[in-house]
Amino acid sequence: MMDIQSIKQRFGIIGYSPKLDRAIDVARQVAPTDITVLISGESGTGKEAFPKIIHHLSSRKHGPYIAVNCGAIPEGTIDSELFGHEKGSFTGAHDARKGYFEVVNGGTIFLDEVAELPMLTQVRLLRILESGEFIKVGASKVLKTDVRVVAATNVDLQNAVSEGRFREDLYYRLNTVPIHVPPLRERKEDIVMLFKKFSADFAEKYRMPPLHLSQDAEQLLISHRWSGNVRQLKNLAEQVSVIERDRQITADTLNKYLPREPDNPLPVLFNDQNAETSGLSEREILYKLLFEMKRDITDMKKIIMQMLDDDQVSRSFQEEHAHLIEKLAKDRDLPQVYHEQEMNVPDEEDHDDLVDNYEEAPHEYVEENLSIQEKEKDLIERALEKHNGRRKKAAKELGISERTLYRKIKEYGIG
Repeated sequence: MMDIQSIKQRFGIIGYSPKLDRAIDVARQVAPTDITVLISGESGTGKEAFPKIIHHLSSRKHGPYIAVNCGAIPEGTIDSELFGHEKGSFTGAHDARKGYFEVVNGGTIFLDEVAELPMLTQVRLLRILESGEFIKVGASKVLKTDVRVVAATNVDLQNAVSEGRFREDLYYRLNTVPIHVPPLRERKEDIVMLFKKFSADFAEKYRMPPLHLSQDAEQLLISHRWSGNVRQLKNLAEQVSVIERDRQITADTLNKYLPREPDNPLPVLFNDQNAETSGLSEREILYKLLFEMKRDITDMKKIIMQMLDDDQVSRSFQEEHAHLIEKLAKDRDLPQVYHEQEMNVPDEEDHDDLVDNYEEAPHEYVEENLSIQEKEKDLIERALEKHNGRRKKAAKELGISERTLYRKIKEYGIG
């Protein structure tokens, strides 16, 4: 069995990332078997190299190998392409034709973008995987084939299954052995090496001097997100190699070619299931954050109000922050008459001091005070009546502490 380094040299794979080595090692181990393999990874990560590794290290290496891009074949003709058709089976079928599964008998077929297969085609593929049998379009005779299937996708097939876009039985049949090809941002140690290799190849191809990267240019390459992965990096190396006359490449030079990454101030919310915010737009995430902030502020208000309900809070604090307390009381979920009475109306011994502080309208304040007291007394009586005199439940209903309720009952002479 070939070692990982020999496989890299043979198939032109560059990099020393442990995640990349792991993917190659799995492909190497599964190659001698006929197990179906599902290769997953983002677009541009180089997934197409792995079915070649599996084929050439297997007993089928002398048989045919074909790669089929399922997303590039129109839905109306994909069954004919894969399984073949009989003459006259549909408009334009002037001759009988063999499909890929018949042509590649004894070899390996690589189905790229397998998630794009129509549902009816998925049923046909499942039958081949389970029994090796298929029927040509427009025919009735069952044919047999001996083909190893390696599939690849850049989408989450489990999500596709849950959304009804991909058959669950086919998913588990394809996913016998999964291989994940890591994105370039998870292979940061390989980025500069890849760029230098690509630029050297293009310099030789176009007969130009090689490029030299400054330290800040290397740091920029490492920190960039690379949404297009290796394909994007190779494209950048080709552009810079051809266009730039100065072969000393700095970060400023690279910035002219790199697309500007969007500035997104919103935090990305993830949990272990990656489900709570999956598929949400930025606006929906913003609304979610705002609602959570509002809830936190409401909780904070309640805590402050509970502190103010406590007799241990000093009167000077309440007077000093009277305007804030009044605002909190208005926003509170409890009956507003309680807040105004509890927060703004002093005990009898402090009444004269309060009138001195509010000389502009002492008469109006006293009248409002009497009215609020009556309403507050009525609320307490109704709460006690509702809970059959159980003071703990009545206090909870009113949103006050039991200690405050006891004091009010005594103050108003409620029996």
